[in-house]
Amino acid sequence: MIARLNGRLIEKNPTNLLIECAGVGYEVKISLNTFSALPDAEAIVLHTKLIVREDAHILYGFAAKEEREMFGHLISVSGIGPNTALIMLSSMTPDDIAHAILSEDVASIQKIKGIGAKTAQRVILDLKGKVLKLSEQAQNIFSSNNTNRFDALTALLSLGFDKKAAEKALERIDTGAEPVEQLIKE
Repeated sequence: MIARLNGRLIEKNPTNLLIECAGVGYEVKISLNTFSALPDAEAIVLHTKLIVREDAHILYGFAAKEEREMFGHLISVSGIGPNTALIMLSSMTPDDIAHAILSEDVASIQKIKGIGAKTAQRVILDLKGKVLKLSEQAQNIFSSNNTNRFDALTALLSLGFDKKAAEKALERIDTGAEPVEQLIKE
């Protein structure tokens, strides 16, 4: 599988680009978000996902790993193929899609061209658990403000408590001075 391309940008269009790597030119389909994020510089790095079908091998490219991960999650949903997932990622950022899934916002997902009510509901149903895990991992890895409240929330989530209820409870009782153990007990 081709997971990343590092090379020279030959041609850049809103829906695809041509990148030369070691003398080989790769045609890569991209989203509008990736198109906007890519520099006009000659040297670029692109995260990719190779989709193999009976009649073609198609390479999809993304400016960020998060977008590639969301693409992988979207194509795992029944009724959403690579082109529909690319349209979704062109209409919304991966964070916006994740937020819509977590908040069960069917209307936001349904606004995307080619997505009906049933497909939007299926996306939410199929991906809510995956997106929740991704957001928790991202908070654990990238949290620059790793406070006692955040540690207590992580512990409560791992114990099976509802995230919204745990956040509300911690917001009510946390003054900033309590140790993690005390926050979890309360």
